[in-house]
Amino acid sequence: MDIDILRQIGVVLGSLAFLGVCWWAFSPKRKKRFEEDAKLPFADEQETLDKGARESDSTAEKKAGEKQEQGQDK
Repeated sequence: MDIDILRQIGVVLGSLAFLGVCWWAFSPKRKKRFEEDAKLPFADEQETLDKGARESDSTAEKKAGEKQEQGQDK
């Protein structure tokens, strides 16, 4: 067996592996899963923004409550 034959076998096997991965990645039955996975990085940002908004709302409510209490004490 010559080195050229081994190289040709390697090219054929590599091509088959590449085509198999492409078929797997672009298969219609996996489309929904990949779309959901693509949105995962943004889900953390949204949760962080929502949490920050809730914290700032509760902080604002506490400050408003403190000011109201101070006004009542006078």
